[in-house]
Amino acid sequence: MAKKLYVGGLSYDTTGDTLKETFAQAGTVETATVIMDRMTNRSKGFGFVEMASDEEAQKAIEMFNGKELDGRTVTVNEARPMEPRREGGFNRGGRGFGR
Repeated sequence: MAKKLYVGGLSYDTTGDTLKETFAQAGTVETATVIMDRMTNRSKGFGFVEMASDEEAQKAIEMFNGKELDGRTVTVNEARPMEPRREGGFNRGGRGFGR
């Protein structure tokens, strides 16, 4: 079963292809994605890599956590499930919070 990893501290120059090529050293990469800002179309500085097995994911964490990639020290750990967003988001007019 595939294991999803969080990769933080990425350079703005790092691409999904760079992640895929780098993490392939630890095993089979199912997917590699750099998260982009919708407004600026620039990297948010983190991404996700999905490894083919738990063993390969653990190997990738050991190989790359705290190491340098494209001139930046990256953090690599097991991705946590996305938490549901609360309703409302930003205050876009109307009544403010706590009123």
